[in-house]
Amino acid sequence: MKFELDYIEQLVKMVSDSELTELTLEDADKAIVIRKEKEVVQAQVMPQAFAAAPVAQAPVAAPAAEEKKEEAPKGKPITSPMVGTFYMASSPGAKPFVEVGQTVSTGQVVCIIEAMKLMNEIESEVSGKVTQICVKDGEAVEYGQVLMYVE
Repeated sequence: MKFELDYIEQLVKMVSDSELTELTLEDADKAIVIRKEKEVVQAQVMPQAFAAAPVAQAPVAAPAAEEKKEEAPKGKPITSPMVGTFYMASSPGAKPFVEVGQTVSTGQVVCIIEAMKLMNEIESEVSGKVTQICVKDGEAVEYGQVLMYVE
């Protein structure tokens, strides 16, 4: 499969216009990764070994309505140990593992991150009260991203 420039441009536009944060297409010897970061969508065509080689960049308009001043988070962060999808409960419609204001103990399951079709329970590394949940249910998370704060 050969990645044509028009095809790559269409994929970049699709990611820019959607809530997707990353799109990866793989072929036997090549892969293309399109990643949306704060204000830039980057497309990379790489050999399967994933050596970085930028191909195209297109600016993405930053939503002005979301420019709110947020308070400094209180407490210690619980971060994602992997890339995946964040879930607040064990199944749709089930009670969330934790809610803001709830007290958690070290080792208590606070969420699930689905990665490669595996459900990974994330445990709290600290005890205290949940002061903020930074991710929405079903949202994609990155390695090291703050999921919640515990004070």
